[in-house]
Amino acid sequence: MPKYNLFSKIVVLIVVMLLPIIGLYFYSNKTSTDVLRTELSNSTENQLVFFQNQVDTNVENLSLWPNLLIQDPDIASFQEIFLTSDYFNLDTISLVKRIQTKLGIQESSSNWKSRLYIYSPTLHRVVSVNDAKSYDEADLKKRIKWGWQVKKLAEGSFQFSWFTASSYSKYTDPASANTIIEVRFDSSSIQDMLDKFKGSGSSDPFYYNSELGLIYNRSSDQQLAQQLVNQLQFQEGESTSKLGSHTVELNGQDYLVNMALSETTGWYLIDYTPLADILKPINQSNRLFYFSVGCLLLMSCLAAYLLYGQVQVPVKKLIVSFHKLRSGDYSVRLDAKGKGASEFKFLFTRFNLMVAQIQELFEKVYVEQIRVREAKLKQLQSQINPHFFYNCFSFISSMAKLQDYRAVVAMSQNLAAYYRYTTRQERDVVPFAEELDFVHHYLDIQKLRMKRLEVTIQIPDEMLDAGMPPLVLQPLVENAVIHGIESSAESGSIIITGESSGGSYKLTVEDDGTGMDAESILVLQYKLSKPMEEEMGCGLWNVHQRMQLQFGESAGLTLGTSAMGGFKVVLHWTDAARAAVIEEESNQLDKPSLEQGAGQ
Repeated sequence: MPKYNLFSKIVVLIVVMLLPIIGLYFYSNKTSTDVLRTELSNSTENQLVFFQNQVDTNVENLSLWPNLLIQDPDIASFQEIFLTSDYFNLDTISLVKRIQTKLGIQESSSNWKSRLYIYSPTLHRVVSVNDAKSYDEADLKKRIKWGWQVKKLAEGSFQFSWFTASSYSKYTDPASANTIIEVRFDSSSIQDMLDKFKGSGSSDPFYYNSELGLIYNRSSDQQLAQQLVNQLQFQEGESTSKLGSHTVELNGQDYLVNMALSETTGWYLIDYTPLADILKPINQSNRLFYFSVGCLLLMSCLAAYLLYGQVQVPVKKLIVSFHKLRSGDYSVRLDAKGKGASEFKFLFTRFNLMVAQIQELFEKVYVEQIRVREAKLKQLQSQINPHFFYNCFSFISSMAKLQDYRAVVAMSQNLAAYYRYTTRQERDVVPFAEELDFVHHYLDIQKLRMKRLEVTIQIPDEMLDAGMPPLVLQPLVENAVIHGIESSAESGSIIITGESSGGSYKLTVEDDGTGMDAESILVLQYKLSKPMEEEMGCGLWNVHQRMQLQFGESAGLTLGTSAMGGFKVVLHWTDAARAAVIEEESNQLDKPSLEQGAGQ
């Protein structure tokens, strides 16, 4: 089971308490929104039906005009006139004037801008309010049909026409009819009504016919109306299914779309309103509620955090400190923050006093152990390795019997130089050049004993001035000779290489001896950073610990396998003082070049 702190528990509890409130509000808000949308849809639909009835009434009234006029006595007399010449006589002219007057009176009886035309096939004339002229019989025959005929004049502009013939059977052959009456009106009258309908609310109505196009109100967003029509995807046979209310998503915004179909003209009356405008008051209420919930949650989290910081954090610090104390970290201290007196400040103070006393006791014991260890190391350094000493004098004795005085002298001199360096070390840091010279004496002694020993040394000149603790390189070389070369009769090569970079140094000693497997190397590497055990040798451990004490934890030994097949030891350290000097010298060298560039 995962562990949760007090702050998490309180926050979870607050969230769990708020969830039912938010859920109930969400359900209530959804119900209110659905009811509002339904009522608005019904209200808009009723308004559309009422408006559509008004338009249909006006259209039907216009369609009755020809039926009424065809019964007029003057128009009936006009049907019986036959011209003997291309010009009207006085009686005919008077009749035409009376007919034009009646046409004008009929046209002015409606608020819609309409026109009446009387066609006389026998006279080959068409009479309107302002004119009596010839007409194109072929064009009339093409246009005359039953019902309202619509002709597109321009984008968004249409002409509606209604024909009545005497007799009614002459629709297919207008040339044989006695009289044909046409009533016309254009879509501007419908636009006037759409403008009035739009002015009464926030809707934006327009008419649509799938074959002809759209009739917009004069302030309509024509592009948006066309996109809505495309989104609705009108198809043949869907006139019934498209009626009513729809919700259409367009350009990332929802629109409430209501539709009504004109049975008279066959056009759809479409009205749309952005849902965002409808639901704006509800959305404002929602934002206020969610903002209040957010503030409440924030204040609750703040209160929980204060409780967490004042109670659980100090308790947790105590627990962590006790764990560190149990694991041996006696440097742990608790910071008692705050000026006022509190129970935890008192506990922290007493805890710090207790740990300080424990640490003081342990430090005394540890110092005594270090002194014992240092005394033991000095004793070991001051003692002559009996085996190494015995082998050297045995070699001298053998060479004396063979009267090889040069070998005796060489061994004696190298042995004297070797022990002079080991017994007179009182400095903490020596130049690397002295340490390397001491290793040369040691290797010369080993070469006199083992003729197969070959040593390659590649040290850069800038590394010779580097500082390092004394008697650090020799144990590494001795380890390669004793454990690598002497244990294998076929081995005999040792390579010592150095690298220097900005105060950082790396020294590698590798041999072609028997080496160690990877697991043993990992175990030995791990032991170097732990207290020295009785069964492990002190050479590598001593070097590793002394380097870290002198140069920090980043220094020390890294063990591995040599490319020659034997064992490899890498000694690495960084001399901070030397690195600072190198950086300063580099800056001094760069400064003249910068000044020269600035002067140019």
